[in-house]
Amino acid sequence: MPTIDEMSESLKLLSDKTRLTIIALLREREMCVCDIVDLLNTTQPNVSQHLKKLRTGGLINETRRSQWIYYSLNVDDKPYLKPVIDELPSMRDQINALKSQGCN
Repeated sequence: MPTIDEMSESLKLLSDKTRLTIIALLREREMCVCDIVDLLNTTQPNVSQHLKKLRTGGLINETRRSQWIYYSLNVDDKPYLKPVIDELPSMRDQINALKSQGCN
């Protein structure tokens, strides 16, 4: 059972629009930084800072594959976040539009 402090920290991480959008993207599929940068139309350092906060907060995992690092959701042990994540709008259309432009 998580503590109030742990729950508070997780919810604070989701209170940022960019981090919440990243969570919505990762709900659809795992992604590398370059995909997220393209989808958010922002800089790589900006996305990396948000990913670092999410990773430190235990909300995402990272997996290295050769030179790329892929990020995925890690919220199975945080059932109190499930209702929030389930209500996020689908990002499928944005991801599919990126794919149709020749990106991952």
